[in-house]
Amino acid sequence: MTDLQTSANKNIADTLTYAIEQKSTDGALVIFDTQSPLTRIITEAVRKALPNAEFLDFDTLTPEEILAAIERREKGDLVALIQSMNFRLNEFRLRIELFKRGLKTIEFVHLARMSEDQYETYINALAYDPNYYRPLGKKLQEKVNRVQTVTVRCPGTELIYEGGMEEAKPNLGDYTGMTNIGGTFPIGEVFTEPKDFAGVNGSVRIFAFAGMDHCLRIFDPFMVHIEKGIIVSSDNAPQEFHEILDLIRQDEEVMVREFGMSLNPAMGKHAIVNDVTAFERMLGLHMSLGAKHGVYNKPGIKRKTARYHIDVFIDTESILFDGEVIYEYGDYRV
Repeated sequence: MTDLQTSANKNIADTLTYAIEQKSTDGALVIFDTQSPLTRIITEAVRKALPNAEFLDFDTLTPEEILAAIERREKGDLVALIQSMNFRLNEFRLRIELFKRGLKTIEFVHLARMSEDQYETYINALAYDPNYYRPLGKKLQEKVNRVQTVTVRCPGTELIYEGGMEEAKPNLGDYTGMTNIGGTFPIGEVFTEPKDFAGVNGSVRIFAFAGMDHCLRIFDPFMVHIEKGIIVSSDNAPQEFHEILDLIRQDEEVMVREFGMSLNPAMGKHAIVNDVTAFERMLGLHMSLGAKHGVYNKPGIKRKTARYHIDVFIDTESILFDGEVIYEYGDYRV
């Protein structure tokens, strides 16, 4: 057995045990494909952790057969989705429908986007330690919900948030009291957004962003200037970034919405994976550009017409809440 498979086996088992709280007697359905090597590694790890589960190869079955297998599941059963890209069942929104049926859900997406040299980073990011994620995440939640002024410092820049932040949302592998159990893995994040976009002014440096193909782009950090929550200019930004800004501006303003404090120590500026959905959990700060954010409602922004949510990753030196340093030197200080 390879070291990668051994690590995957342990990390998946820990996730199922401590985050999902899956017992050996609980029912489970695993839907997988075999299109990428990483998908096969994750599937084998889930198979080892859930030897009594029903396993279905997505590419060998019809949508009707997949749906029939889901319908046979009882409330509280687990459904695991292991996807080289995304499973599509016509207009059927798979994860949302699973939650509606009261099924625990864990999904691994876009695994084919990771290059072979990134497999180890991705698998390491699947490690789950409740004694790390839960206390840290809850402390950050508490501080977000009280803060009035947030300061983000990058080399030579400072961005100020005045007026407080929206109620923080956790992604910590702790589903106590929640209706839906599970989500997309890797995990590790506490996110919010400013209550008043007009109170967001200053500059930050970006070292990575999601490209047109939804894969990560890494660059020497470049500066963007923000006035009243809107990007107004960018210094020395790569051409692809300007193209993304131009695309957004065709339909809406380049708003800076999500404020994502990510906690996953396996990923960062020097430990990347191509898939932005996974890298969004990297240890540090990310933000979103564009008007789209499905979690928070804001006056004047219609969910149905907001189109863009482009993740960007900040070259962060420190984050201060009301003058208190909560992040510095690449780690949280709470």
